[in-house]
Amino acid sequence: MKFSIIIPTLNEANSIQTCLLALQPIKKDCEIIIADGGSSDNTVIFTKHLADKTIICSKGRGRQMNSGTNHATGDVLIFLHADTYLPENALTLIEQHINQHAQWGHFDISLNGNSLMLKIIAFFMNWRSRLTGVATGDQVIFVTQQLFNQVGQYPEISLMEDIALCKILNKISLPICLNAKVNSSGRRWEYNGIYKTILLMWFIRLSYFLGTDPQKLAILYSENIFTQFKLKKFWK
Repeated sequence: MKFSIIIPTLNEANSIQTCLLALQPIKKDCEIIIADGGSSDNTVIFTKHLADKTIICSKGRGRQMNSGTNHATGDVLIFLHADTYLPENALTLIEQHINQHAQWGHFDISLNGNSLMLKIIAFFMNWRSRLTGVATGDQVIFVTQQLFNQVGQYPEISLMEDIALCKILNKISLPICLNAKVNSSGRRWEYNGIYKTILLMWFIRLSYFLGTDPQKLAILYSENIFTQFKLKKFWK
């Protein structure tokens, strides 16, 4: 079984080298593809000699991951964020569990940071994904290339592309939920304030469920507009 690890990047110069260096021990068993959305820093330069392919494409995680997939030769696609790290036996675990009846899944997650709340957040993220069959990109979604192309790849929307894909895949089969944990950065949670970020993420998920345009949600997410005044202004 051949694997393709696809990493969408946009101005990830501070983390991409560390991410790629962590993948070097398994590079012989997979191909590593960077799908860059037009970084203005040294992200692309830092991928040289560490990734197998670097693709420059339009910005947007869904578009970037689809572009990376179009250059992938693996039987199984693994979508990895630049600040997330796989467990050592990740490829073996996927190969052991994936089959014609279970063609996609994700890992459990742990969040790296100083606050105890990050452990609690990770616990509920894992519990929620197992209950709903819906994972976030931080949990490292993997899927056979055949099934991924069959369902039309990632929806190319401005935000929530991982949620949208999971909902489509759930119509075909339930996900494989691996207990092994990927380690992801809690930098956004800590930088913006953990409780404020929780409120923002709940609001975004509810708004998406109620049919709000993902383009509006992307603005809300990037600008972290969560106070009552700003939300009223935003929805005008």
